[in-house]
Amino acid sequence: MSTNTSTVNHGHAAHAAAHGHDDHEHHDTGGNTVFGFWVYLMSDCLIFASLFATYVVLAGGTDGGPGAKDLFELPFVAWETALLLTSSLTFGLGMIAMHRKQVGQMFLWLGITWLLGFGFMCMEVYEFQHLIHQGYGPDRSAFLSAFFALVGTHGLHVSAGLLWLLVMFVQLKKYGLTPTNKTRMACLSLFWHFLDLIWIGVFSVVYLNGAL
Repeated sequence: MSTNTSTVNHGHAAHAAAHGHDDHEHHDTGGNTVFGFWVYLMSDCLIFASLFATYVVLAGGTDGGPGAKDLFELPFVAWETALLLTSSLTFGLGMIAMHRKQVGQMFLWLGITWLLGFGFMCMEVYEFQHLIHQGYGPDRSAFLSAFFALVGTHGLHVSAGLLWLLVMFVQLKKYGLTPTNKTRMACLSLFWHFLDLIWIGVFSVVYLNGAL
């Protein structure tokens, strides 16, 4: 009887140790994933830095056409900015709810985040269409080529973030708050806040500076 009890206890201890090892291994893997994503964001920083530098150099190359002061409407862009910055706040609230395991609140805040990001993209597409319809497309001048390249690249990133968030809705609904999904959401959160920071640079360098 004593031998059997000892065997059972040993089995429980081995199972607990194995479970603890698995948790530790996943924690390490999750940490490596987030670190790898930081490396990706740094490479993205280089891309945007190149686009910003190109825009600054070519901002005066209007080829006799309109410049930033003639084209950009600050109130319109201010609403765009408000939508994206608010989405960063709601994403943060969604992540707080996720860590508290408040699933309903998490989905609510992330859903609002998606709607705000989608609203931002609708405004950006409208702005592009409006400029092209007036004959001020990326082929009109070096200034407009640089503008469309910089703002369009940011828009592509936001679109990718919206698609990623939709995929995460499905993953979270299907599998719940697994450690893997939490790691993915941590990476998506970094990506979304990174895009907000880039947009602050775009708003300051392209729109605000150009309209003054």
